[in-house]
Formats: sequence, C-alpha cells, structure tokens
Amino acid sequence: MSIDNDHDRRKSRKLCFNCVGDDFLYDEIRNQGEDGTCSYCGKKAKHYSIEKLSERIESLFEEHYIRTSDQPSSFQYTMLADKESNYDWEREGKSVVFAIMNAADIPEEAASDIQRILENKFCDFDPSGPGDETEFSLDSYYEQREANDARWQAKWCAFERSLKTETRFFSRYASDLLTSVFDGIDLMQTRDGRSLIVDAGPETAISSLFRARCFQTDDKLKTALAWPDKHLGPPPSANASAGRMNARGISVFYGANNQIVALAEVRPPIGSQVVVACFEVIRPIRLLDLTALNAVTTCGSVFDPASIERFERAIFLRNLSRRITAPIMPDDETFEYLTTQVIADFLATENKPPLDGIIFPSVQNAGEALNYVLFHKAARVEEIKLPKRTEISSQLGRMTEDGWQVGYTVIEEVPPEKEESEKQQPYKFEHFTDFNDYDARHITLKIVLESVCVHIVEAVQFKTQEHEVCRHRCEK
Repeated sequence: MSIDNDHDRRKSRKLCFNCVGDDFLYDEIRNQGEDGTCSYCGKKAKHYSIEKLSERIESLFEEHYIRTSDQPSSFQYTMLADKESNYDWEREGKSVVFAIMNAADIPEEAASDIQRILENKFCDFDPSGPGDETEFSLDSYYEQREANDARWQAKWCAFERSLKTETRFFSRYASDLLTSVFDGIDLMQTRDGRSLIVDAGPETAISSLFRARCFQTDDKLKTALAWPDKHLGPPPSANASAGRMNARGISVFYGANNQIVALAEVRPPIGSQVVVACFEVIRPIRLLDLTALNAVTTCGSVFDPASIERFERAIFLRNLSRRITAPIMPDDETFEYLTTQVIADFLATENKPPLDGIIFPSVQNAGEALNYVLFHKAARVEEIKLPKRTEISSQLGRMTEDGWQVGYTVIEEVPPEKEESEKQQPYKFEHFTDFNDYDARHITLKIVLESVCVHIVEAVQFKTQEHEVCRHRCEK
C-alpha cells in the first residue's frame, strides 16, 4: 500500500462517542456525529472521522498548548556542565501522542492516528533547518498553556480608568462588566467545596459582629456611652464619610470578627479612648466572602469555549480579591476607593442574587482577622427600648482621696409608674410630619449592652520588615 493510500485510510477511520472520555466532546459526537461502525471498538454508534478530530486537536493545541524546547536552557546547560552536579535534564511536557490522549481522553491508537495525520500536514512546511523538529512530529513534547486572565484584566483596567477620569455615574460599561464578573457567583465554589456566599444571622457561624469607635473628647464619649445604639452603630447619612466600601453620605456598618480587629481598624491615636461593642445579627443575611475568592475554581472541558471563559474568569476572581483588599495609603483613598465603592453599590442593588454585605480580610491584622461591611439596606440597628421620659447620664470616673479614679458608668433614671388613670387615657393619634426621620429598612443588628467596653490607648505596636540600605561609591 502506498504512503498516500495509508494516509487516506487513516484519515477516514472513525471514532465513536463511547471511546471519548471528555464530557464535552462526548456529547458533541453523540449529538452531531454520523452513524457508523467505530474503527477502534467495533461498535455501531455516532462517530467523527479521525480527519475531523485531527482538525479539532490542531485548533485546540494551537490555542491552549505549547511545544516545549528540545534543548536545555542556558542555566540547565550550566548545571549539566558542572562536574559536581548530579543534575539530569528532562524535556518538559508530555510526548505528543500522550498529550493528545490526555486532551481528549481517547485511546492511544486513535491519538497515534491523529498525530500522524498532523505530522504529515506540518512536515510540508519548511522547518528552521535540516533535522529540525516540526509541529506534531513523533518526538515532540507538549504542555498545556496556563490559563490567564489578561483579557479580564484589560477590561478591569479600562473600568478603573473610566471611573477616575471619564464617567463616574451611569456607566453602562461598568454595569456590563460587573454583571459579567459577578453573574452566578452564588453557584461557584472553592477547591475545598466552600460557597462564595455565606449565610449570617441567628444560628449561623456569623451571629455577631464587633464595632469600634474612637473618641478624643470626653463629652462625645459620654454621649456615646449613653446612647450606644446611635453612636456606636453606623453614622447618620449626613455624617457618613467615604470608606473602602461606601461613598460619602452612604451609611454602612463596618464590623470585625473580634474586638482586637475592630480596635485596630479605627487606627486610634495614643491617648484616645476607643469604645468597642458587640452587635447581634438578628435576621438572616447573605454576604460575599472575598477570602474565598482566593481559592475559587471551576471545571470543564478545554474543547468547550464556555469552559475556557469560566477558567479565565476564575483566575481573574482570584486576582480581584487581592485588588479589592489591597492596603491603600491615606493620600490615595479618594481615587483608589472609587472602584471598591462602585463594586459595593453594584452588589447591594444590582447583583443577582441580591447580597447584604461583604467579608474581606483585615489590612491592619494578619491571620484570621476579618472585616465585614453590611450595606446600607442591612445596616439598621435596633433602638434601645426605654420608658418615655427616661433620663440618662454617664460618668467616666470619680474623684477619690487618691485622686481621679477611672470608672465608666451609665445611669438610667426612669419615671415612676403611671397612675391607673393615666394608663386608661384614650390613645391620641399623632400626625407624622417629618418623612426625613422615616426608616423603611428591616432591623438587622442589635447592640449587646453588656459588651460595651472602653479601651484607653496607651501604646501602638508595629510589625514591620526591616531592610538595610546598601550604599556604594565607584568611579564614573
């Protein structure tokens, strides 16, 4: 048989879907293939010709695989030349036949036929020199390219540039990009099976949060101790300054997973007094866990364009977590917080499913230190219930024979019980006139009064990496 006839016979061979392990390719051949007898298992089933499969493999390898060098690098040559080294060079990747086998999960015989077809095709091209290896030659080795998020990163850079220099509000580009980034995020998981969306509230692992506020004057501290629900919770919108996850005027709740983290996050100066309190989460809410983005993963087939998109998106989400939580210098906060503020607004109002907040690692503490932000819609704190006409006073200490003794005390003076006649007075309807005071949000948080405590900041400890500065002098 001539070489041409042997080549044509090989191209006309058939591979059925039963001989394919890749799920995407399996389904494609079963649904779109032709009826016939498989050349490899002998069964009658839907099939593709080996010629058609070789075209798919060629396109796949061109986009997602790279032929490794058949020569050591200069460093590897140096290692080989070292007489005292026992270094033994091995070519990276898998031999071409096994690379094809693994890519499509097909029998070795079918992979060998595809390799010969493609080798014959590429040997027609003039190689670099006599004896040089060509694509898909039998001695060639291949390894899969690492998926990358370059395309997503380019879009994200354009998004950040647009926010800072072009359109800050009503940006269709920003809305479309954020939709593509976070769409279906509730269905994604980490490598160890954790969901990216975490439930918080009663009977969950996140049933309470800690919040701190720094005070530098006694009068403001006394007021806060008297009314901690109002002065330790989120500030009124008029007093809400811009933060990592909120624009100025949008009141949100920033909390932490323990007192120390909450204390560090307010960056208190020495001599200040910091009030820390625990807030119960009294209703179910859903939070996006940015710490889980670092380990997000996905699965699929390299033959499926949608899977490739998911691979790239997963890589981008892992990098996005680091972008969002990166430390920002105070002088850069105005511009650098724009991106995270827009993300928070999107997740709070436009994302599907709707979210109530975000979990992110503390930039002030390492390890298991976590911060929480509850969006405005989930940041309402229940008011402390007191009888009408209750008078509250707070004290920071008292004078003793030994001098001033620090002691924080809150006294609630309630009125005497009403007379029976007053209790029986008919209810008088009061007209509601000030709509600015109306709050339609559901109550999410309740302060634990017994948890309120004051920290007097006496010193601040820094954890640093010290590096020497080397200075050299030489002649020009």
